[in-house]
Amino acid sequence: AKIRYANTYRLESYNKFRDYLVRDKAQAILTNKLQQAKYDGASSPSLCTSISEEILNAVKELDFDRYKYVVSVLIVEKAGQAINVASRWVWDVQRDTWVSAKCETETFIALALVMACYYE
Repeated sequence: AKIRYANTYRLESYNKFRDYLVRDKAQAILTNKLQQAKYDGASSPSLCTSISEEILNAVKELDFDRYKYVVSVLIVEKAGQAINVASRWVWDVQRDTWVSAKCETETFIALALVMACYYE
């Protein structure tokens, strides 16, 4: 028979999300992967995917309990343009949070967003 546990009714995390740790990890990963890279539109999607997976794994290793993560990486070629990045979420202001990290080279700008959504 399957063991059923009683509900704890706990609403707070024992190991809360610490944004400075995640920001440092994401910044280090972006810098290590991209400091010598040149912009290439054909390989950018696969590079974004690999970087986002690496950031996600690094954040999961920090072992914040009761959080789910969404990692988005964007690489944009520098061509003298302006850019606005926006996203919408149903957000719990007290528990949900996000972190961004940026890496800028001569030919492109890379932006990593890590959203941490608390779940009970």
